Order: sequence, then C-alpha cells, then structure tokens
Amino acid sequence: MADSSFDVVSKVDRQEVDNALNQAAKEVAQRYDFKNVGASISWSGDSIVMVANSAERVLAILDVFQSKLVRRGVSLKAIDLGDKEPRASGKEYRMEGTLKEGLSQENAKKLTKLIRDEGPKGVKAQIQGDELRVSSKSRDALQEVIALLKGADVDAALQFVNYR
Repeated sequence: MADSSFDVVSKVDRQEVDNALNQAAKEVAQRYDFKNVGASISWSGDSIVMVANSAERVLAILDVFQSKLVRRGVSLKAIDLGDKEPRASGKEYRMEGTLKEGLSQENAKKLTKLIRDEGPKGVKAQIQGDELRVSSKSRDALQEVIALLKGADVDAALQFVNYR
C-alpha cells in the first residue's frame, strides 16, 4: 500500500482580505467617532495602510479591520503588523501591515521538529520550498499530525491541502 500524505501550507485568500478591507473602509467612513479625523484604511501596493490623527484611532481602525477579517474566515496570523505601534508621520499617525504567505524556513523546521518529537511513529515530514509535505502509511497517524499542528504555536496561518 502506498503512503498517504498531505501538504502544510500558509496561503491567504487575497479576495477575502480585499473584501474585509473594503468593509472596514466603509465602516470607518460612516462611523461617528471617525468623522473629521482623517481616518482611512487602504491598500498601498502590497501593504495595508491605516491613517488617523491619533494613535488610539489607528488602533480602533485596526480593531475594525481585524473583526472583518475574522468574520470572513481569514486568520489574523496572516497579517504582519510589525510592532503594532502606530508611527507619527507629520500631523497624522500611520500603521502598515503586509500579508504573509508561504511557510518560512524557520517555521517549517519548527513544525518538522514538532512532528518528529511529538507526532506518531512512522510519520515523515519534508520541507519543499515554502510547503511541508507530511507522509505516513497510516491515515490515522496523519489525522493525529493535523490535530497536533492545529494546536501548535506557530507564527503563520496553516492550511492542510492535497490530503491523499
């Protein structure tokens, strides 16, 4: 019998992020507490830029955006906000966030070590570019690995694809 396998990837549905951003921009434009403060959220190339006249308002915009992301099923780990501190830029405060896609080498190595140390016997994990291929003869062992990785503390949004 051939090995069963699946891939661990970290991908973001850009359309869902775009929809969440548009919803957040509409709410920011309509909410009373954001009137006349220059509050906005928008794309700037591949990054998301939040602007307002005070640091607290920028964090409030971030909160609105994160609630829209959660409602649309996008993991908050997929957005890299740096140190989460708005920076003063002239008379306004700005915060930028970028989308994180693909498993970094350090995260892939951390997951491989976790599978090797705590996973069931006979499970092999190999890094393939920005993915991690996990294979085993037993499908039950693969299910255990998926449960183990869902509980793992990794700085990436994990998806499990190509389960065969």
